[in-house]
Amino acid sequence: MVEYLEVNKKIGVTQHGFMKGRSCLSNLLICQDSIMKILDEGSAVDIFYLDLKKAFDKVSHDILIDKVRSIGIGKEITDWIENWLRDRIQKVAVNGSFSEWEKVGSGVPQGSVLGPLLFTIFVNDMEREIINGLLKFAEDTKVWRKVNNLEEAKLMQDDLNKLKIWSRENLPFNVDKCRVMHLGRNNKKFEYKLLGMGIPTTKEEKDLGVVFGKTFLPSVNCDKVAKQANRTIALIRRNIMSKSEEEMIILYKTLVRPTLDTGLKTISKERYF
Repeated sequence: MVEYLEVNKKIGVTQHGFMKGRSCLSNLLICQDSIMKILDEGSAVDIFYLDLKKAFDKVSHDILIDKVRSIGIGKEITDWIENWLRDRIQKVAVNGSFSEWEKVGSGVPQGSVLGPLLFTIFVNDMEREIINGLLKFAEDTKVWRKVNNLEEAKLMQDDLNKLKIWSRENLPFNVDKCRVMHLGRNNKKFEYKLLGMGIPTTKEEKDLGVVFGKTFLPSVNCDKVAKQANRTIALIRRNIMSKSEEEMIILYKTLVRPTLDTGLKTISKERYF
């Protein structure tokens, strides 16, 4: 337990997944607070949503063990983790048919207690030398900065180049699923590259369950929640013949209210900062 607490302290503050005192909420509030302050100044912001390709499955055991040792975990525990990861085998079952057993040379065991901690250790050094805003929730990573001119856009591209180096040494980015959102009325919409490929732009992005649009305000979520609830109500009206008060209350509490409650919680999270 003491070793775990010490390792927990050494995980960077940019990581909000699997960390005590941090969560989706803290990740979203810190990011939105920073971006809204820049937009309130009248400046433009570019935010990148980066996707790691098969992140938990692609973790190199050799690199992982080196990082576990470097973060300060004792030799005895490190050796135990190494033995736990080595010589793992698996097979695939489909409709009662099984493949041959194959050695697993990479990845952290998913569904295990230790797996998430090992993954956070593996991606802990992603932000080395990064000068712009960066936050992670497990493998979900976003980077942003103010970009009013070409010089500031070059600083963003410099950080993307540093992330490219990290990616080649550790885990590959899936550029096809990466996105850049241009915010602000005077945004010049600069083009950026990652791993030699242009990053696609988006006008709306779902970040940790919360949908953000060009204003970076909760109105997009309000509309989506209202439309989803109205679709459910319409479905009930069309398909339920008996519409007694008692039955309607049960259906409302079971099918409609959960949608509204989830949406209101999300919207409240966005407002309280």
